[in-house]
Amino acid sequence: MSKVSVIGAGNVGATVADVLAQNEVCNEVVLLDIKENFADGKALDMRETAPIRLSDTFVKGVTNDYASTAHSDVVVITSGLPRKPGQSRDDLIGINAKIVKSVAEEVVKHSPDAIILIVANPLDVMTYAAFLATNKSRNKVFGMAGVLDTARYRAFISCDLNISVKDIQALLMGGHGDTMVPLPRYTTVAGIPLTQLMTNEKINSIVKRTQEGGGEIVKLLGTSAWYAPGQAAAQMVEAIIKDQKRVLPVCARLEGEYGLSDVFLGVPAVLGKNGIEKIFEIDLNEQERTFLDKSNKAVKEVMDVLDSMKLF
Repeated sequence: MSKVSVIGAGNVGATVADVLAQNEVCNEVVLLDIKENFADGKALDMRETAPIRLSDTFVKGVTNDYASTAHSDVVVITSGLPRKPGQSRDDLIGINAKIVKSVAEEVVKHSPDAIILIVANPLDVMTYAAFLATNKSRNKVFGMAGVLDTARYRAFISCDLNISVKDIQALLMGGHGDTMVPLPRYTTVAGIPLTQLMTNEKINSIVKRTQEGGGEIVKLLGTSAWYAPGQAAAQMVEAIIKDQKRVLPVCARLEGEYGLSDVFLGVPAVLGKNGIEKIFEIDLNEQERTFLDKSNKAVKEVMDVLDSMKLF
């Protein structure tokens, strides 16, 4: 019997739970939220779709009842507040780090062996916060960013070339945001290097749009995206639950890879039943290395902000 708990029943968390149930990734999904009856109502709505989509995954909603998450194989943490107008980055880090810390401590209390996937923002530093709060090894605590970012990247390429997304493979590294490191050299269309199909100018345009992908959604909707992030997190959960050994970009704690340590950055990794089972170190040219170092510096600065708050 496999069990996944999703903490936070907002748009992203509810989407994760719904995708997991629809695809029958596990036997049970527990959706938890602090808002009274909120997760209960969403879970009930999902259960009522089961006869239509013929899914046997049971979805349970609870209000702040972590005992119901006990013995989870994977826990997805989406809890946190969006940044408000006039709010500083440091204020947001402090607020969301306290939330993630509290949630992570409750999670490990009831599911000490669970693999924990972070989706809360700012992503890289919230993954760091969960790592500190749980005292787990890096293979058991990591973040979702690269799967979403590569999905956006591939979607934009598909639209521009008017081809199926199924034939596009891509890789991004680094932090989640405008310092992410797309790698056109490692992007292919049915095995054909992207650099043979697009001009550098067009590739750079798509890279920039990818880096600003989250902001583009916010400008259109007035709030953050949820369909793509939810689907991305669910894909990572499925790779773990089904021990698929998928090679996916994961926000992981580096321990010497790429010459970097004690920082959380997106890197290509193998995901299976043990969480992160291997991190690949790929060759980077001088420009790509410069971009990765810039991303490392930016993420380290945000991690230092969290350290200065002395919450852990």
